[in-house]
Amino acid sequence: MTEYDMIVIGGGPVGLFGTFYAGLRDMKALLIDVQDELGGQLVTLYPEKMVYDVGGFPGIQAYELAQRLVEQAKMFGPSIRQREWADMIERTQDNMWVVKTDKGNQFKAKTILIAAGIGRMVPSRLGAKGEVEYENKGVYYTVRRKKDFENKRVLVVGGGDSAVDWAITLASVAKSVTLIHRRDQFRAHERSVKELYKVATVYTWHELKEVKGDGSRVTQAVIFDNRTKDEKVLDVDAIIISIGFKGDLGNIPKWGVNMKGRDIIVNEKMETNLPGVYAAGDIAYQEGTPKLALIAVGFAQAAIAVSVAKKYVDPNASLFGGHSSEMAKKFAEKAQ
Repeated sequence: MTEYDMIVIGGGPVGLFGTFYAGLRDMKALLIDVQDELGGQLVTLYPEKMVYDVGGFPGIQAYELAQRLVEQAKMFGPSIRQREWADMIERTQDNMWVVKTDKGNQFKAKTILIAAGIGRMVPSRLGAKGEVEYENKGVYYTVRRKKDFENKRVLVVGGGDSAVDWAITLASVAKSVTLIHRRDQFRAHERSVKELYKVATVYTWHELKEVKGDGSRVTQAVIFDNRTKDEKVLDVDAIIISIGFKGDLGNIPKWGVNMKGRDIIVNEKMETNLPGVYAAGDIAYQEGTPKLALIAVGFAQAAIAVSVAKKYVDPNASLFGGHSSEMAKKFAEKAQ
């Protein structure tokens, strides 16, 4: 069994940066992520939206940010396992950790960094007839590429920011956009709602009853007024059900880490109650410190966790490895 200095669990922004930083500190790292594409929520929830709160970028498209983070994470040659779920962790007799996955694989490491965000992303489904049958055949839960909806008749379901924002965004490329919401009050910003009514057909108090198609693609949607039960049949090419995603933590609550709700409790060093196990990003909770679900905060937490882990692995190592230019130079010299 290959042994690592650190196993990073989660391939979102924080996990990717943590993997990079582990390499920068000359640690042999393995990254495990359940998704088929690295980047976490950046690629799963809002790939074409702009991100404005990452240092150095006045504005950057989420998908592009994810790709840059992936490129950075791979700089020092970490091992990467995708489409694999970290199921359980166990302490070994030689004071190391074994991570067992849903694929039946086992990986051994001296330390673990849990950067699982809100967990595996599972879309919230309506339960409408035909919904599951036509998933990825016209029924979608997020927009990966705006161009996929060019000249299409699009139905958006939802009343939050994501639903309204996508309806507005797609109106510029789609043949038509219709949005339905089960109430007449929106959770989206008021300015966005005003813009929505300018560019899309809007039915409030309406819900999706059935998705119809020819077996290979969506052709119609049956919607109904939840007050009168009156139905309408809409000719559509795509249905975007934007009512949110749920985070599935899997067996993480069974790993023995102290938790508060869905968060793993850490101290100022990003240490959990388990020796050699750290957490950073959205899943981490520092008591007495404001919890800010920001990528920038997660980056800092990952750097702290990796630095503390480096000293845990090698007590003679410095907690602060120096500035990145100095560390990269030392790494390059060692590789020659």
